[in-house]
Amino acid sequence: MIGTELLDDPRADAVLVGRQLRDIARLNALFGGTRAVVRELVPLFRAAARDAGCPKGLPDGRGMRDARWTLLDVGSGSGDIARAAVAAAHRHGIALTPVGIDVNRTAARLARSGGLAAIVADGSRLPLGPRSVDVIVASQVLHHLPRAVAVRWIATFDCVARRAVVLADLRRSRVAMAGVWAASLCLAMSGVSRHDAVLSLKRGYTREEFCDMLRDADVHAVARYRPGARIVAAWSPGAGAQ
Repeated sequence: MIGTELLDDPRADAVLVGRQLRDIARLNALFGGTRAVVRELVPLFRAAARDAGCPKGLPDGRGMRDARWTLLDVGSGSGDIARAAVAAAHRHGIALTPVGIDVNRTAARLARSGGLAAIVADGSRLPLGPRSVDVIVASQVLHHLPRAVAVRWIATFDCVARRAVVLADLRRSRVAMAGVWAASLCLAMSGVSRHDAVLSLKRGYTREEFCDMLRDADVHAVARYRPGARIVAAWSPGAGAQ
């Protein structure tokens, strides 16, 4: 793996971790991280609403009162992605119950303070059985792992999820590295966050590399580029690529 990021260390300084996770949430909101995940989830929510006879849902989330789903956010950080997913599900009449998993205790505490149930664990030892969670999301976590470990995690997600898995990470790009460096200066982010944002992009993937990991995990899905130097793959376990 290239270099070392603060969040690679589960015992990293709690103050620095909290600051960096808040910076990541801002970058997600401004530069496509949140949107990349929600974009993959919305068709799933829309299809569920259509199947329930409520094709557009209702503005207040009524119309599918009995639709209660669970979401597992692996590498949940501060919980910003999971909260966005809950809001998107609500717009389609689905009550989505999220649970975050992170190896970093500070991240889990921060997620809980934002209203997300969170536990300390990692993706290779999920405390769940096969097909026990409706949706699994893993955003910007795989690049923190050696490739062989990332492949094992993907295979585990495919086993545990019932309806869908959404993976979102970073596309390796020199232009994006320069852009995030400049943006982090403008946003007055910490030097550690600035360093790690660039390093994360260096650790990012090409579409071919991401597709190779999916194949090695025996997952039939296709990676796609999204705006903001993002790369995503989404699928329904047992149903092939999305």
